[in-house]
Amino acid sequence: MHSDEKLRKRIAYEKMLAGISERAVAVNDLDGFLDLSLKSMGSILDVSRIFIFTHQPSSYTFSCKCEWVAEGTSTLEALNELTIAIPWGTKQLQEGRVINIENTRDIPGEQYRARLLAAEVKSTLNVPMFIKGALYGFIGFDECRRNRKWKDEDIYILTTAAQIITKAIENKMYEEELEQHRSRLESIFESVRDAIITVDTEMNVLEANKAAETICGFKINSGQPFADCTRGCDQSCVEVLRQTLQNRETLREYQIECGHRDRNRLVAMVNSSPLLDGSGQFMGAVLVIRDITRLAHLEKELKQRHHFQNIVGKNAKMQKIYTLLNVLANLRTTVLITGESGTGKEIVAKALHYAGTRAKEPFVAVNCAALAENLLESELFGHVKGAFTGADRDKIGRFEAADGGTILLDEIGDISPLIQLKLLRVLQEKEFERVGESKPRRVNVRVIASTNRNLKEALQKGKFRQDLYYRLNVMEIELPPLRERYDDIPLLINHFCGQFNKSYEKKISGVSAEVMEIFMNYHWPGNVRELEHAIERAFVLCRNGNIQAEHMPAEIRGGNRHSRRFSENRTGDDPEELLKVLEKTDWNISKAARLLGISRWTMYRRFQKYDISRPADNV
Repeated sequence: MHSDEKLRKRIAYEKMLAGISERAVAVNDLDGFLDLSLKSMGSILDVSRIFIFTHQPSSYTFSCKCEWVAEGTSTLEALNELTIAIPWGTKQLQEGRVINIENTRDIPGEQYRARLLAAEVKSTLNVPMFIKGALYGFIGFDECRRNRKWKDEDIYILTTAAQIITKAIENKMYEEELEQHRSRLESIFESVRDAIITVDTEMNVLEANKAAETICGFKINSGQPFADCTRGCDQSCVEVLRQTLQNRETLREYQIECGHRDRNRLVAMVNSSPLLDGSGQFMGAVLVIRDITRLAHLEKELKQRHHFQNIVGKNAKMQKIYTLLNVLANLRTTVLITGESGTGKEIVAKALHYAGTRAKEPFVAVNCAALAENLLESELFGHVKGAFTGADRDKIGRFEAADGGTILLDEIGDISPLIQLKLLRVLQEKEFERVGESKPRRVNVRVIASTNRNLKEALQKGKFRQDLYYRLNVMEIELPPLRERYDDIPLLINHFCGQFNKSYEKKISGVSAEVMEIFMNYHWPGNVRELEHAIERAFVLCRNGNIQAEHMPAEIRGGNRHSRRFSENRTGDDPEELLKVLEKTDWNISKAARLLGISRWTMYRRFQKYDISRPADNV
């Protein structure tokens, strides 16, 4: 070959390699890149067929990935050669050897030789391709027109081309693996129920998952300053992020309350950690927000004061109630809570609500004894404009306000027959009508009722509907009076002292031994509420140290040492016994009630029952 011809050939080879290298820099379509690369090689090399086979180790075969054929040459598909088994060739290729055969009749491997002769291949060159040290396959060059011996300089150029193509394939495989990995991470990122937000060092949002929008209540867009995204809330978590960015340290289990203008306050547990790149360089922070509102509400109801005193106690009866509360919390079952006044019926109702799946929905309490019949009907079911005098606008009732949540019907034993009938319809049909309206309305409300009355006695007297009673009394929780759980008094004292130390900003350590003895012997007709009020009164009078006997109300200090024992065999349900106690206490209703172990209201009901009236000289 003349020197000019060699130069032209070398220039053509260099252009071929340059073209393949340029296309290999950014491969979007791998199949298109391979087809174009084989075509450019075919136009330069003057060969019959160029192809790439990939190794299939599990089946000891090779599969055709792509090919280029010169005009008049049969394709591998036409020759049924898309999948081949070449044991001798496989061994050579795995050892990294180039197979350069001038005459295919000279191939040592019988199976390999027979395949090439059947395809009318006179000469072949196979260059192995390796990815991460393993045989990926080979690029082959078949000549069907003549016997051809590839020279060393040709093999060098073609080996270089094979390496460029292999690298492009490897890069594309890496990109695909990376994309699959990223896709898996995004799936995990999006499926996590916690909010995950990443920011750069300037506190601009890098990414945020869907849970972030759900928990935070607004859209968090990539590229925006995080402070701008959170203008709809009080930005409680911004300071946490700022500390992480400034100190480059992790903040764990930081509890915050998120104030949002469009919804109730959310309690969240926040973790903030430095965000590092692949080389370990600091690039921002990642914020993880977990909504613990339901848990916080439950803890608040079970461990802190909430309107009334909280459920506190280790008494066996209380433990059974706790177990029952856990069972009923997530059920929709109607519950009837019974017990004397002051035993904590509303707190039990709230604990049922906040312990269950309705915790984030409304809890609405209605005191049925506080309103007249017409007002109670409007309060429960709402009214339309013009329904009665003074109804100048539409008003939703408590049932609608509690939709999705829980309604507590307190003092249910005091409602009129008409309201009883309407409540029965709500419980049976799950629908009601506003006052002055005939359109039925449906609600999804869990109904809890409470009373300190004996509803069975009311049933016998015809004052309470039997069908409503059985609808309400699907499950009954009977709260014990404080006189049946004296072992809880020390716990309750500690609980209330802790509460009032905070609210009155005092440091009272507890009660004296004398006060404890008074408490343990007192009959507590007002139950836990009376104990709470007694301690609160003592906090007003006591400046520091322990609560002493002089800080107690007179009715608790005086005449109570034997009241607990005296009342064990007395219920006050005997008119002669009732009169004897009244005479003994000089008709002091409060003292008589304490001695008998009943409330003042029960005393008045017994007066009506037995037609007892106060003597004129005691009025």
